[in-house]
Amino acid sequence: MGLDGIHPRQSWLTREVPVDWRLANVTPIYKKGWKEDPGNYRPVSVTSVLGKVMEQIILSAITWHVQDNQVIRPSQHGFRKDRSCLTNLIT
Repeated sequence: MGLDGIHPRQSWLTREVPVDWRLANVTPIYKKGWKEDPGNYRPVSVTSVLGKVMEQIILSAITWHVQDNQVIRPSQHGFRKDRSCLTNLIT
């Protein structure tokens, strides 16, 4: 059971994401330049740890499905783990 009273497995089975897992606290972080200019700040969001854990579980399931069922061709290098433009040139 999570700290919010919701078990991650329940969220997975019902395919519902609790509102608390979707909320984020956004804080502006100063970069450089004139402090009164809003363009000199970048937003940094702090999200729910349980939400991040659930994201990783879903990512793992999708990755496993895509690799196991050969949804993406082996020649695809973009947006794949441990592959890059360089590995595409080498192969």
